[in-house]
Amino acid sequence: MISAIILTFNESKHLRRCIESLSPVCSRILVIDSFSTDDTCDIARELGAEVFQHKWINNYAAQLNWGIDHAKVSTPWTLRMDADEYLTPELQQEILLRLPGLPKEVGGVVLPRRVVFKSKTIHHGGFYPQWLLRIWRTGTGHCEERMMDEHMVVSSGAVVKFRHVLVDENLNDIHWWTTKHNNYARREAADLLNIELGLFHQDDISHGGGNAQASRKRWIKENIYSKLPLGVRPALYFLYRFVILGGFLDHPRVWIFHFLQGFWYRLIVDVNVWEFRRQVGKADPEEQRSFLAEEWKILG
Repeated sequence: MISAIILTFNESKHLRRCIESLSPVCSRILVIDSFSTDDTCDIARELGAEVFQHKWINNYAAQLNWGIDHAKVSTPWTLRMDADEYLTPELQQEILLRLPGLPKEVGGVVLPRRVVFKSKTIHHGGFYPQWLLRIWRTGTGHCEERMMDEHMVVSSGAVVKFRHVLVDENLNDIHWWTTKHNNYARREAADLLNIELGLFHQDDISHGGGNAQASRKRWIKENIYSKLPLGVRPALYFLYRFVILGGFLDHPRVWIFHFLQGFWYRLIVDVNVWEFRRQVGKADPEEQRSFLAEEWKILG
């Protein structure tokens, strides 16, 4: 009935939980691994998953689309998961009960995602629920080719929402989290620079197959946030998220998340934008693209 695709690199801490949550609803579980150096692949095979390995080229969409193209999914439906996510029992039951009865004109299913940080659920700050297209009719879905904030898109059919949640709970320590986001910062900076300079073509979810929440956030980013002064916009965004959207109502442990993800990370992004402008801001577009590819290792 449904096959799941999971991208992995050194995910031994999360993968068992993820696969065990998928097993009740999936006939195939396909792990697309970027040559892990831990026992990720062993865990996957032990739990009955099929493992495909493909070199990571610093592009999530390219890796996921490679998996979609090469895993030879033959079930009617495909599901995308991250290794640190899992299905709740309520969502498992909803998938089993509702998916077989969806009419043919439905091409995709949007799920609400709940994020848990340091064992505390994030309820406020505009962070819950996050609506994500995660299930699609096999053969109709692909991941947007973008530098950041990639979403699944279906080429045909309507999109419906399911009620019960997918949970994102990463168990790594804060050093891992900040290192990951420091690496993300250059991709986010490149995305903002692309809005300003038009260096690369990027897919756009608003042109079909996505969801209204993602389209709205992207419109705000492109038409409001990107035009605010460097350094000012992270502060304004954090205040909006923490005060106006009620992030302060979350558990104090979650305040760390709101500050790091809502201010610190976006300030690092702005510093990267400033450094790019200082180094190649007056260069021609080809030199700027070369800088992103050679110095930042970002391919447009």
